Amino acid sequence: MWVPLLLTAGVVLLALPALVMGARGLFRHRGYSALHPGDRGPVVVIVVVRAILLLLVLAASALVLVSTVGAMLVEVELHGMVYVLFVLDLLLAALVLLTFGRRDPRRARPRATPAAR
Repeated sequence: MWVPLLLTAGVVLLALPALVMGARGLFRHRGYSALHPGDRGPVVVIVVVRAILLLLVLAASALVLVSTVGAMLVEVELHGMVYVLFVLDLLLAALVLLTFGRRDPRRARPRATPAAR
């Protein structure tokens, strides 16, 4: 009874926020200049790879959540593949969070002027 609950909590607390943060950062890319038309190709590839990664996180999260909730309701044991999908989901979520799912760094505040002497 505890294992499906822990798997559900892991998906809800890590994978779903990573999915939301990754969706926010999907089209954000540093270093792209609209002045150089040759830069569009790599940007399109990056956005497509990010979208595929987000779809994988969504699919793995949905499968793990449906399996664990179903196992808790029917009170059956989880299949071994659910654990593999859970670990895959956490690894993909970590990849999203560490690459394009994080926030932009804060801008440095301007230095305070020294006190008048």
